[in-house]
Formats: sequence, C-alpha cells, structure tokens
Amino acid sequence: MKLYFMGICGTAMGQAALLARAAGHEVLGADTGVYPPMSTVLAAAGIAVHEGYDPARLARLAPDLVVIGNALSRGNAEIEWLLDTRAIAFTSLPALLAEFVLKGRRNIVIAGTHGKTTTTALTAFLLRENGRHPGWLIGGVPQDPPTGSELGAASDPFVIEGDEYDSAFFDKRSKFIHYAPHIAVMNNLEFDHADIFRDLADVQRTFLHLARIVPRNGWIVRNGDDDNLGMLGPCGWTRVVTVGTGEANQVRITGFTEDAGGAAFTLHWRGAKWAEVRWSQPGLFNARNAAMAATAAGLALDPENPARLDLGALSRFRGVKRRQQVLVDTPTLKVIEDFGHHPTALAETLQSFRLRYPGHVIHAAFEPRSNTSRTRVMQAGFMRALACADEVWLGAVSRAEKLTESERFDAEAVIQHLATQGVAARTAPTNQALLELMLAGIAAADGAPSLMIFFTNGSFDGIIPRFVAAVQPAPA
Repeated sequence: MKLYFMGICGTAMGQAALLARAAGHEVLGADTGVYPPMSTVLAAAGIAVHEGYDPARLARLAPDLVVIGNALSRGNAEIEWLLDTRAIAFTSLPALLAEFVLKGRRNIVIAGTHGKTTTTALTAFLLRENGRHPGWLIGGVPQDPPTGSELGAASDPFVIEGDEYDSAFFDKRSKFIHYAPHIAVMNNLEFDHADIFRDLADVQRTFLHLARIVPRNGWIVRNGDDDNLGMLGPCGWTRVVTVGTGEANQVRITGFTEDAGGAAFTLHWRGAKWAEVRWSQPGLFNARNAAMAATAAGLALDPENPARLDLGALSRFRGVKRRQQVLVDTPTLKVIEDFGHHPTALAETLQSFRLRYPGHVIHAAFEPRSNTSRTRVMQAGFMRALACADEVWLGAVSRAEKLTESERFDAEAVIQHLATQGVAARTAPTNQALLELMLAGIAAADGAPSLMIFFTNGSFDGIIPRFVAAVQPAPA
C-alpha cells in the first residue's frame, strides 16, 4: 500500500511510518515545523517528507490510505479536502497500528503520565538482551534499543508506548484503547492534558478502560505506590502485579542511592533478591521505570518466575534522546536536554540532578509549549517544581495568541513567586532573546560549575543547539 502520514514528524507518527516502511509499504508524509531528531531519522530511511499541507499535492500523490495524526484538526486544508471529496480513505494512527501491526501479537502496552518512552525502550531492550526478538514502537529516538521501531518476530511480544491522549480529531478515545494489551503497564497516573480530560477522575476513567481490556490470562503491572492508580480497584478479571518501594509490592525497589558516579538500587521479586543494579540513568523515577520494564519483560518470558530475566544489561542502557540527554559535559558546564513538560517530571529531574551534580549551580530553562503547560492549569505546580533550581529561564509561551490573557501561562507571576523562594528567574519576549540572556548569564558566572537543563516537548525555537554551539569548547 501507499501510505501518507499527516503529521509524520511527530515521534509516534514517525516511528509508525518507519514500521510501515519496514513492512514493505510505500511511505511518505507531510508536516510543519520539521525538526530533528525525527526528521533526520525519516530522511535516513528514505521517506519523503513534504513541508506544509496542500490538497492539490495530496490529490496528485494519490495514496491508498491517509493516516491522520492527532495533532491535526478541522480547518487543515488536506483534512477538509479529504472530507469534501471522500476521494481517499483515512484512518487514525492507533487504528492503523491495531490493524496492520498489533493484530495477533501478545502486546505489552506501556502507559503512565510520565516515563512511557523510557519504559518502553527499557522493556524492548531487556527482551532483546535476553535473546528474544520483540517488536516495538517507541515514541522517541532511543539509544537502546538501536532504533525506535521494529516489527520483530510474530511469535515474540510487541512493546508499544500507550499514550492516553486522544486518537484523532474524529476519535476521542485514548490511543492505548486500540492496542489490545496482553500486559498493561501502568507506571503512574496524574492529571494532565487539560485540553482532553476534565479532571483527574476523567484520566482515571480512561486508565480503567485500558485495564478492562486486559484478558484474564494477561497481566496488569501497576505502580503500587501510586494512590491514583490504587483507586482503579483490584481489577479482579485479570492478574495484577504491583511494583514500587513500599513493602506491600510484589516487585520492590530498595536501597536506592545516587551520586556523581550514577545510581544504584536492589530489585526484589516476592521478597527474594532479583538483582542489584548500578547504572547511569538518573533518579528514583528511572529506577522505577526499570523495575516496571523488568517486570513486564519477565512476565512475558516466564509468568511463573519473572525474576528469571537477566537484568545485567541495565548497566549498559544509554537511555532515550531528549530524556535527560547530556549535550555538553565539561568540568565547569553541563548542558542537558529533557522532554519534561509536567510539574512532577521537572521536580523529580531537578531533585535527581542535585545529587548527580553536587556543587553545581542549576539553571532550568522551561518552554511552556504543551497544550496544558502553556495555560495556567498547572502553573502552581510549575512554581513549586522550578523552585528546585537555582536560576530559571522562562521561554515564550507557545502559540500565545490562541489563548486569552486569563488562560495563558503567566511568566511574570511565576518570576515573582520564585523570587520569594530565593530563586532568580527571567523571561524574554522571544526565545531568541532569551538565548542571548542565558548566554550572557553563563558567561558572567563567577567560576562555580554550572548545569543548564532545557525542559521542552518541542524545539524551543531551535535555541538549544545554538546554545550548545556557543558554549561547546573548541576542539584541541
């Protein structure tokens, strides 16, 4: 088939396009705001990406099926042409995956407000390192496993990132409802995506819908420390394994420590030691991601004793690009990029870096870009999270003109609050102007080692690579 992906540079859309290409389909697509890493990966695979949306071009290309990403909505010129003419069939990304990839597979669906991408990568990586040939689709660009998507062997599990966001403008169900889980991993649950969900109870409702489609011979792997997940109830129609630091969990994390050399913890299965882990990934949150992934992969290999899974490979796991990714590493300056766009994610990462980089002045640059973070819905949470830094740089609110002043993230209010916490904060009318302030601020440092971390789920208008280029030491 000739498949045309609308919004192809989104991480999930891009990886699905790569899967379709690997399955032998002819693949092309279109997007706006094309930027790495996904644009680079698609180009390397020989997939043509057209800039912008053009109905005449779409008619001329004449694909067999159009896959519409969930970032696209009514008013898009190609969507309106598709609806007016009905000349080409269209579908959503989750429906495409359900029909062409997931049907007949024993799927491991990784869900949660935070950590989905890393946990999906970890699960696929551990299965692969234990001699299996799983398929996977990761909503990002991992360093391990070596690609973001793989069809794998039909007899082995397929690991897929299960997003709770809606499927398409014409299908408001969460994506993960399409994914037919045999094992559903529920890593955590918080209120997010205020443009889709009314409140926390609404998010819990969609996670309960996911739980209800796990078969009786399947598993729910659940964060046993998360009260919001606990409110889903016992899920008596299937088997449940809980994971966490609390004593009641069947898989338990103990002895977590972190310092400049890395992090360490011990994992237990039903009271018996499973493995001691020493690895490079920061934070208790990543230790939990590893424990969830190990449990899911272990159950897929041996439902009676998941602890048969060898976890030695965790020491070699390099993570996912844009997830606590170190871009510059010198004695006086570290620069890190992170996909964080929820207050909890920012706070946990900053707290981890206090332990990982002792003695460093921590600068946090945050771009309010997601449909929730650019509003005031979680502004109080961002105030608390950003107070974990020493200095804060607030980017321009993305698509600010689409929000009223009362709806929009209020950078000045955040700056005033942080001042009461002893944290200096600055903003600028544009991200380019903010970059100039940041470079001046780093240049004026009094010699103390500094850590600059960029938090964004987008490109930050391209200032991250420009900052790196400006501060990167010249080669010897």
